[in-house]
Amino acid sequence: MSERMQGKVAFITGAARGQGRSHAVRLAEEGADIIAIDICADIDTVTPFFNLATEDDLMETARQVEKLGRRIVTHKADVRDLTALQSAFDAGVAELGRIDTVVANAGIASFARSWELSSQQWQDMIDINLTGVFHTAKTAIPRLIEAGNGGSILFTSSIGGFKGVQNVAHYVSAKHGIVGLMRTLANELAPYNIRVNTVHPTNVDTTMIQNPGTYGLFTPGDPEPSQDKAIPGFMSLNALPVPWVDSIDISNAVLFLASDEARYVTGATFPVDAGAAVK
Repeated sequence: MSERMQGKVAFITGAARGQGRSHAVRLAEEGADIIAIDICADIDTVTPFFNLATEDDLMETARQVEKLGRRIVTHKADVRDLTALQSAFDAGVAELGRIDTVVANAGIASFARSWELSSQQWQDMIDINLTGVFHTAKTAIPRLIEAGNGGSILFTSSIGGFKGVQNVAHYVSAKHGIVGLMRTLANELAPYNIRVNTVHPTNVDTTMIQNPGTYGLFTPGDPEPSQDKAIPGFMSLNALPVPWVDSIDISNAVLFLASDEARYVTGATFPVDAGAAVK
């Protein structure tokens, strides 16, 4: 433990499990206290593919952070609801005393060919994966500016923020959109020494890909899609010979970009993608 985040506070959305929990724990390992937010409820357009995190999941994130001797404030909040998100953020800052890092990680996935997406699938995706990221930044930026200590804002994008990916047009649109938002904010916030970057994972070993709906994308027409059958398809996305990466691989990138080691890195689209973007 090198304490690269000692004395700092990180605000993380989608923190109940998966990448969000991994980010919370990794930053806590390096000394950060955590404000952890999650919806802790299912969304109708997502549940045909997988269930979202629960309040018990969020409590497990808290347990893992506290086990490291760090403080954590948890709140159940939907990133689509700006008022609720602002309230959760304000309560966390009031308890922990400051804010230094923002990780807009909350996101969903669902699958269909572009013209077969329902209007609700499209709306939920844009509302959470794009507008929710904007809301997350908006809640924190005034406090970051007021504090005068600089800071780091990170958006979880995707290889889908670099290129088109079949069966997820709504997801790709949102992930491209947050790159534009990041670049604009990087320019607007540079005078305040607040850095803004996006992280672009390939498939990550979480519930978002480990489900029959995702397996079916790689085994079209198979009535019983499985992980084993889907692995060749997963591997075809990446230049390196792996089907997916682990959450810790993304968390290590988040840690670097949040730390002073990246003090002059802003406006960057940072890939952790096993070479997917070059294929």
